[in-house]
Parts: sequence; structure tokens; C-alpha cells
Amino acid sequence: MELATFSALLEKIKKYDRIVIMRHKRPDGDAVGSTLGLRAILRASFPEKDVRVINDDYAARVAFLGEEDAAVEPAFYADALGIVVDTANRERISNPCFQICRELVKLDHHPNVEPYGDLMVVDDTRSAASELVAAFAVACGLTIDKTAATCLYAGIVDDSGRFRFESVSPDTLRLAATLLSRGVDTEWMFEQLYLGSFEALKFRAWVLENIQRSPAGVLYLTVTLDTIARFGITQEEASASVVEMSGIKGSPVWLVCIENADGSARVRLRSRHIVINTLAERYGGGGHKFASGASLPSVRDLHRMVAECDALVREYQEGV
Repeated sequence: MELATFSALLEKIKKYDRIVIMRHKRPDGDAVGSTLGLRAILRASFPEKDVRVINDDYAARVAFLGEEDAAVEPAFYADALGIVVDTANRERISNPCFQICRELVKLDHHPNVEPYGDLMVVDDTRSAASELVAAFAVACGLTIDKTAATCLYAGIVDDSGRFRFESVSPDTLRLAATLLSRGVDTEWMFEQLYLGSFEALKFRAWVLENIQRSPAGVLYLTVTLDTIARFGITQEEASASVVEMSGIKGSPVWLVCIENADGSARVRLRSRHIVINTLAERYGGGGHKFASGASLPSVRDLHRMVAECDALVREYQEGV
């Protein structure tokens, strides 16, 4: 089935002279890597086409992968094919002009809880959207140059937890090897992804001192705007603190709640063995079974989500 949808996507790409690639708001490494990687592939394979990546925000953490394209007038989209990558639902698309595109493609690796677009190329067994893009390019014989390979490899590394997560398959590693064969400088790439500032290091120490644990063992942390300002970190660095809770025994669910400038909050949820994406969906989010995101009216509402996570843990423990 995947080969058939890859072929259908290729045919749509061939039909259009103008292609706009989009992704989700508040992008991570995979969202940026997959979109910039796809742009590089299409530009190299179809140099006569006008292929752009246009969004309303960006991620400083992965700016080393390259620049996105400047905003254009809405009329630009009328004759364009829109390809939305790594975005499970319409609400999270970081370019409202997706609605103007003549045709729209959903290219994603999340569970397809909200179908949209004229064509959907969705495979939730893939470790990353970047892996799905790489699989598409290889299956269709498209050109993967060093730029594309670097973007896609970075996206896979970032979304697969450096090849640690359950979603990593033999095909993930085969595709990663194909990308590496294009000359990816892995040492440089890992430095860009994972070397942090001294301020970020001090923030990590604060995180370890302030993690809280619920009665059922759920780990949680609240990062307010005051804390972000105190340590001089970005919202992305605050979100990354969820990683600090991943290796603690007896705590199969963990989450970090980050305050937004408007007073609302976003939550990053992670788990081992316990399905949490259905919980995230009840809070205006979603994602993978064991890695999801959600939204709250304010950080003060986190206690409700923690209580529901407690219930999930107890339910799981009773069933084991």
C-alpha cells in the first residue's frame, strides 16, 4: 500500500510547477528536517519546479539545517500543490494558506486520527516523518544529495531518540545507512543538535531539583515564564527538559508543562508501555502512543492531567 501511495504522491508532484511544503507549529527537529529534506530532494530531482518551504514560525535549535523560504502573497498558493509534513491535524499546520492550495497532501507518521487533504501518505510505523520522506525518495528513485541527507538524518535521529525508541525498525536503519552514504557529517550534526549553552546546563540542574512525583509515580514539572526568563533559555530548551525524567524506575509516565506568553500552557507527555496519545487528544493534542503533546488553559490546570495519568498508571499496573 505504501508503494502505491508513494506513486500517487510522485504523480501529483509531477503535475505541478509550484509546490509549497509546510509542517506543524512549534517545530521539532523532525518537522524541520523532513520539510527541508523534501525541498532539497524535489529541487534536485525537478530543477524546473518552484519548490518552497513556507511557515509562520521556526526552531532556532535546528536552524543549522538551513533557512525556510519567505512568506508570499496568498494568491501564490492558488495554483500550487501543498504538502503538509509531520502534522497530524489541521489546527497545528503552521501556514494558514494551506487552505488556498489547489490540492493538498498529508505526509505524516502519526496515527491518522484526523484525515485531511486530497491525498494522504500516512505510515504510523515509521520512526519519523524524515524516515517516511527518505523511504519515498528511495522508492521513487529521486535524487538525495548531501543537503537532503543531512536534514533527513537529523530528523530521524531527533525523533527516534537517537535510534532508541520502539518505532525504530530494520528499515529505519537501512534508510539511515542510505542517507549516511551521501556524506552526512555526523560529528558536526550531533554537535549542532546536542551541545547546549551554560545557561541550559544550569536549567537542567534546576529541573532535577524540581521534578515532582505523584502517588502513582507520574513525574511532572512546571516551567513558568519567570523560570524561562531566569535561566535565559528558549521555549524549545524548556520543552527538552522532558528528557531528564526518562530514566527513572517506577515512573512509567512523565510530563513537562511549559507556560506560553499568552498564559496558556503546552505539555509534552512521554511513557513506557502505557498508551498516552488518547489522553493527549482530550486536551487538544495527540501524537504517538508513547510520546504526545497537549494544551492547557494555564499551568495551574496541570493537576487534572497528572490525576488522569495516575489513573492510567494504576489501570496498567492492575492489568499486568
